[in-house]
This record gives sequence, C-alpha cells and structure tokens, in this order.
Amino acid sequence: MGSLSNESFETFLDSLKKAGITISNEAELRERLAEAQRWRFAFQTLAANGKLLGINFEDHSEGRNGAEIDRAFTEFQFSDRTKAVFSASLKH
Repeated sequence: MGSLSNESFETFLDSLKKAGITISNEAELRERLAEAQRWRFAFQTLAANGKLLGINFEDHSEGRNGAEIDRAFTEFQFSDRTKAVFSASLKH
C-alpha cells in the first residue's frame, strides 16, 4: 500500500465493509476518524466505546470472513490489541 501516513481510514473502512462488516452510524465514525491526528488509535477507541455514539460493527457472515478482516488489520498495520478490541466489539 504505501507508507503508513498515506494509508487512509476510508480505504481501511472500505476493506472492512468488503469483508462483510456492517457499520452503524458510519458517518459519525468517518467524521471522528477524519478529525483525529492518529486515526488508528481513534478507531480502536471507537471500536471499544463507540456504542454510546451509535457506532457499532456487525458481522453477518457468522465468522466466515475472519481471514479477510484479519488481512485488513494486517495490511493497515494495526496491533494485535486493536484486532482483539474490534473482534470483541462485533455483534453477531
């Protein structure tokens, strides 16, 4: 993909959506990530605590898309902790 600073949260979110993740209140999530200096940290925080803002992530694939989701997190160089926080936030 390019350097870490050139990778956008938009491309990351699109990767998650292609992997079958539905994002509730996506406009709010995108707005907050756009304002954040460190969008990866902001994403982790919103994955953990976004429910109060109506930001939820749902996996309708019953886990069949785990490899695609993992690939997105790896490609955008997220930590294992962020992957774990996101996985815990998924509604099935």
